[in-house]
Amino acid sequence: MLDQLLSQIQQCQTCTHHLDLGPNPVVQASSTSKLLIIGQAPGLKVHQTSIPWNDPSGDRLRKWLQLDKSDFYDSSKIAIVPMGFCYPGKGKSGDLPPRPECAPLWHKRLLELMPQVGMTLLIGQYAQNYYLADKPSTLTETVKNWQHWAPKQIPMPHPSPRNTLWLKRNLWFEQEVVPYIRTYVHQYLEKDESKSR
Repeated sequence: MLDQLLSQIQQCQTCTHHLDLGPNPVVQASSTSKLLIIGQAPGLKVHQTSIPWNDPSGDRLRKWLQLDKSDFYDSSKIAIVPMGFCYPGKGKSGDLPPRPECAPLWHKRLLELMPQVGMTLLIGQYAQNYYLADKPSTLTETVKNWQHWAPKQIPMPHPSPRNTLWLKRNLWFEQEVVPYIRTYVHQYLEKDESKSR
């Protein structure tokens, strides 16, 4: 079932006429995934390589999670489902927003086929606006209130180098929130590994 759905997503042409570089959906999922990462949309490098979070943002995210690439790209452990599956193109300042068609079209169907997800990281305002109905108006206030949704959903800033200043101004995020996520993720993944031995 999930393999069929992923195949449909890979062949999706819904937004073709909006995408300067054409469609190239980038998604990673398994029915056994334990952690779900919902970000924004692939950047140019991810579009070119078809590897999610294959950029400096991904390096910082893996550092936050203390995961190497072999675990991060193991779909049996981690699902990566962006708000927009294809590179949306370049805007005046940074990339364009994720295409709005993807999440309503695919997310619910994907999530229903991943029953073992124990924590979802909502990275950036697009994911938070879509999934957190009762959130504050700003990303900073939303992330400050992370315990309201933990452990099922954790709102996070984007790990982009563009957010380095935000991280310096909000040291509490890497001091409080990141260790909580890291501990939960490793306990959850290790628990699963011990079962398979």
